[in-house]
Amino acid sequence: MTAVTANNQATVRIKDLLLRAYIGIKEEEINNQQDVLINVRLTYDAADAINQNDIRSALNYRTITKQIISHVDGNRFALLERLTHEVLSIVMEHEAVSWAAVEIDKPHALRYAESVSVCLEAHRAT
Repeated sequence: MTAVTANNQATVRIKDLLLRAYIGIKEEEINNQQDVLINVRLTYDAADAINQNDIRSALNYRTITKQIISHVDGNRFALLERLTHEVLSIVMEHEAVSWAAVEIDKPHALRYAESVSVCLEAHRAT
């Protein structure tokens, strides 16, 4: 293979994670689970994973996804902003993650709109 100088920052995307939660402030929202659609983007230094070709050297995004599912599915949240912040915190708990953005959609939250979403991002201080 030809030697190439590359940026080893891998971007991982968890797309369209569809979960159900109690989300909102109206009585109907408090008493009935609703769909939430979660999208996560994160970056991490994948140099070891690339060079060693070993799962133990890679970021385990399956673990991150399971943590998100465990935290969100069936749980109660008043505000989409709070839910987004909590999911972002779960992602950033993993020290290998250098940057992450979380966007959560609440389908049909507004009349005439397909969905409403909140997006938050964070980066690790260097």
